[in-house]
Amino acid sequence: MNNFNALWLSKTTDSTIETCIRKTQLEELSEGDVSIQSDYSSLNFKDALATQAKSGVIRSYPIIPGIDVSGKVIQSNQEDLPVGTNVLVTGYGLGVSHTGGLSEIVSVPHEWVVKTPKQATNREVMCFGTAGFTAALAIHALETKGEMTPKNQPNILVTGASGGVGSLAIQMLKQLGYTNVWALSRKKDSAKEFFQKIGATQVFTPEEITPDKKRPLLSQQFHYIIDTVGGHQLEILLPQMYYGGSLALCGNAGGISYTTTVLPHILRGVNLFGIDSVAVPMSLRTQIWDRMITEMKPADLSQHIQQEITLEQVPDACQTILQGNMQGRYLVRLTN
Repeated sequence: MNNFNALWLSKTTDSTIETCIRKTQLEELSEGDVSIQSDYSSLNFKDALATQAKSGVIRSYPIIPGIDVSGKVIQSNQEDLPVGTNVLVTGYGLGVSHTGGLSEIVSVPHEWVVKTPKQATNREVMCFGTAGFTAALAIHALETKGEMTPKNQPNILVTGASGGVGSLAIQMLKQLGYTNVWALSRKKDSAKEFFQKIGATQVFTPEEITPDKKRPLLSQQFHYIIDTVGGHQLEILLPQMYYGGSLALCGNAGGISYTTTVLPHILRGVNLFGIDSVAVPMSLRTQIWDRMITEMKPADLSQHIQQEITLEQVPDACQTILQGNMQGRYLVRLTN
């Protein structure tokens, strides 16, 4: 199990982050009682941020990044995780405080491990990855807490629609039977064909939904919102929500701060649900994965994959993500 390839991030003397792929020994990995031969990983905005100095993602260097992985168990002391079991790991400390998924072998605590659902392959679960898991959590929250249902065909806005979470949210909503799924993206024109392919019924730019004058309450347009962007954009979204509507907030690509009033919440009963994909309890985690690969699974799960890449191509792919030039996601193949 030694001399396997892994992508490492190291901090140089001038505090820049150096990326390299090198042969790695099992003892260099963080402690874990389950070892996994990796099949696939995927790239998320968080992974791309980890390659940047002072991003706040990585706590200490050197480290192997990658917050997702799927593969087969090759070493385990757990009866319910025998050698050969197909598994996946997302979240917890993987790729942040614990050596991550961009490695041909991964070692993790058994408490982090989810068995790959029988209806899915290790490739399929990484087509979802953390992005899909986050999107599914947002949909689940809107349905269970916000009473969203296809019966009423509500207007649902998905922000950051060309990214991994946004594009998968649109596809899963379509699969669940929602027909009024609107995409919000600065790439309205350049990615028009992509949005049509994944199931968006209308596409808006931020400018098109921004009023000339910001007010505490605006004309009601959206029953539900899945917001992957956060930041100041929330200031124009919350005042445009229908009475009793709900917004699931699951990203901060637009920043971590915003200024608003309490009026949408106390005069229109608007709900704001925070979505965390890192520390989700295992009972809910397995429930969401079961939904993802059955009722939520898009007819063509690969249609949002921009490219399947190798470990060597990861650094360039991270730059593409950081530059905002993504449509969908990168899938990383770790075994031949």
